[in-house]
Amino acid sequence: MPGPGTLSLPVGQRRNAAVPIALGYGAGGEARQPLALVVVGGLIFSQLVTLYLTPVFYTYMAAFQEKLKSRRARKATAPVRAAQV
Repeated sequence: MPGPGTLSLPVGQRRNAAVPIALGYGAGGEARQPLALVVVGGLIFSQLVTLYLTPVFYTYMAAFQEKLKSRRARKATAPVRAAQV
């Protein structure tokens, strides 16, 4: 499984290739600029979500799962109280 460093290189290259179009350079650049801005923004957003938010979410979910396991283990080993009549 590739690490974050190997994944960010191709995404960064695509984003960098679209930056001149997003700035409106070249013949007909004004017509392509809005689409290029959306593409660059989407690539930046998806890179941030993939490389930063997803690992943080999985870390929190793993900690939550461990907390649930410890609660279940305590309930299973807790002594049963006799019913008061």
